Amino acid sequence: MMQTEQLIDKVQTILEDMKARDLVLLDVKGKSSVTDYMLIVSGTSRRHVVSMADEVMQKIKAEGVRPLGTEGQESGDWILVDLGDLVVHVMMPDARSFYDLERLWRHSADDVETSA
Repeated sequence: MMQTEQLIDKVQTILEDMKARDLVLLDVKGKSSVTDYMLIVSGTSRRHVVSMADEVMQKIKAEGVRPLGTEGQESGDWILVDLGDLVVHVMMPDARSFYDLERLWRHSADDVETSA
């Protein structure tokens, strides 16, 4: 079984290779009953958002990790990929600014890492 840190590194690499924008990792351990980490990225188009989420699911499955579920593939505005200890939010910039998950969680979560 892949460790959480390895999972985060793998998913970050997949998303960076696919030119994800504004990658933010939030540590929500003890603040969320759903997950320990949230990784939030933006895409440049709905197609880009969908392809990034698909790539994460395919490559993570190939590593032997079974995604618990996904939501949002139909719209492509915001796709959530549930990997257990890590939930990945792949979003269009408009949806990301509207829902503002960083602000929502930042008051109770510590930023782990931010990269351009």
